[in-house]
Amino acid sequence: MKKEDIEFWRAVSYRIITEVGEAITPLVGKEKSGETVKMGADGTPTKMIDVVAEEKVIEILKNTGRSMTLISEEIGEYKIGKGTSEVVFVVDPLDGTINALKKIPFYGISIAIADSSSKSLNSLTLQDIEIGFVKNLATGDIYEAVKGEGASLNGETAIPSSREDVTGSLIGAYVRGAMTKMNEICKTVRRIRLLGSVATELCYVADGTYDAFLDIRGNLRVVDIAAAKLIVEEAGGTVTNEQGKRLDNKLGVTERTSIIAACNLNVHADIINITEVL
Repeated sequence: MKKEDIEFWRAVSYRIITEVGEAITPLVGKEKSGETVKMGADGTPTKMIDVVAEEKVIEILKNTGRSMTLISEEIGEYKIGKGTSEVVFVVDPLDGTINALKKIPFYGISIAIADSSSKSLNSLTLQDIEIGFVKNLATGDIYEAVKGEGASLNGETAIPSSREDVTGSLIGAYVRGAMTKMNEICKTVRRIRLLGSVATELCYVADGTYDAFLDIRGNLRVVDIAAAKLIVEEAGGTVTNEQGKRLDNKLGVTERTSIIAACNLNVHADIINITEVL
């Protein structure tokens, strides 16, 4: 992607982030915001607050006057503009919906962008993501990465933890549905956290808050991790699936995967060695 295009889409993304935050702020913690209004394209219930967030994303993208495809949890795959799509936006307009409804200050927005000018939509994978943004809308913290240019948190370089082994580490992990596999991990690490917003928790690996993050249920939505995966890797972390293979899932609202993200290769190898024998 050309530098001028990166800057253009970066500006668009910042506008989305700002206006989605403004749109949902009055709805946070309100009972009406949690009413189920439909089933999303990903097969999960869509809350009113989710619709408000997504509609703002669509409005802003339409106003660019450019051609693109939006992949979002509620609407699915949605073409905007005429002609061949220049880019694909993979967006989770509100990651951590339940947290927002309960006024738990850990919910955000995830935006990932892939260049689709020379590839068909069906051939694009997570490896094609070139720009990523994740913002915790409750705290204002914003993570950003451009492929090949590193990652940042609030404009400062994001630096992962320097821990060299998983023993004594602090990790984020989804354990429900994978307790047998997680049992040995739980015995080995020092602390485990589950905060309810996958995109932001993954970014905690990028800035050293977590030593690692894993979800080995095999049911993690690609939409949730498209931006954060790039951010962790650009910060210097390691991201693979449960088998230690690179994530190359297609960009689609129904695509699912497992994930192991770690601050470095050593910690990642420790986790792989523990989980692969279970």
